[in-house]
Amino acid sequence: MNDNKILISFVMGTRPEIIKLAPLITLFKKNSIFLVRVVLTGQHLEMAEDLLNLFEIKEDLNLKIMKSNQSLTHITSSVINGLKEEFMEYHPKLLFIQGDTSTAFAAALAAFFDKIPIAHIEAGLRTYDLMNPFPEEANRRLISQISRLHFAPTEKAFLNLQKSGIKENCFITGNTVIDSIKLLQSKNLGKSKGFFNKFKENKLILVTIHRRENWGNRLESILDTLNLIVQRHKNITLLLPMHKNQILRTKIENNLGNNPQILLTEPLPYSEFIEALTSCYFIMTDSGGIQEEAPSFGKPVLILRESTERKEAIDCGAAILVNNDSVKILEVVNKLLNNRKFYESMQVDKNPFGDGNACNKIMKHTLNFLSKED
Repeated sequence: MNDNKILISFVMGTRPEIIKLAPLITLFKKNSIFLVRVVLTGQHLEMAEDLLNLFEIKEDLNLKIMKSNQSLTHITSSVINGLKEEFMEYHPKLLFIQGDTSTAFAAALAAFFDKIPIAHIEAGLRTYDLMNPFPEEANRRLISQISRLHFAPTEKAFLNLQKSGIKENCFITGNTVIDSIKLLQSKNLGKSKGFFNKFKENKLILVTIHRRENWGNRLESILDTLNLIVQRHKNITLLLPMHKNQILRTKIENNLGNNPQILLTEPLPYSEFIEALTSCYFIMTDSGGIQEEAPSFGKPVLILRESTERKEAIDCGAAILVNNDSVKILEVVNKLLNNRKFYESMQVDKNPFGDGNACNKIMKHTLNFLSKED
């Protein structure tokens, strides 16, 4: 290891973490004063390679914790144990984690045990309902208690930190996912390669469902509503990239698999997912990241959740919280398909989650923090 350089580490496990940390890793690698170490936990093992290739990043270590139907306990304990050995050999000046995943929480805890300062990207998001989303709301709160640097994407997130008594080293930066979108657009990724052209006659609706709080009866309700939507609207196609979790896949395939208006696919490579965001008419999702991405593409979002920690999308009119309420979902879908004025009212001019300059702001605050630490 080069003793003249400052060692910093990034730990990430899921697809959204990689997407949101990739532009920041790229920026830090370009700065000659840093030695950057990238650690994958392997939580989304199959999807990680595609993203790393897309963003031209190579990992230094993969903990390979992934196993079938893994539990939160397995993820947490495996990450902590794996990072204990990693930090014994490579003890960074600062550890970067992103968001609210079990990987982020476990990595933060492992760093805290080794007295490594933690920089939390996307800090301050709150629903104030500890069990919703589960376990993400708890993860975010716990990470905030032990982090030294808090990079809030929005003013609302910043104020949430302040309200909870976290007032030192809190900065509003915007969300790094907007940086990722800009980076990919600069490479002309997301441009139509022909696959989505076949949906020109039918309006394409992008659907994603994966969150734990939507498993069980809530999932059944959402899937039944999707069937009703295509029964009532013959000029649409639903595109649903399925999560790798076999429990979810089986339910989705059993409920939707035989409908010619519903296209079930494997998870899309991120470049193709950007193309889907570009080509679709609107989005129905329980994903947090998509709520942030969609305004950049002018796509209305129906949020299939009880609550959201990204209320900025609702406040600016780009999204509507519909829960699993079949009546409400059908009503909003009908208005989006048949009322052009209503549709256009959900196309916002400015993404409330950032301007694509988050990474530069994070770099500036990081340099300032490290200069004071020395």
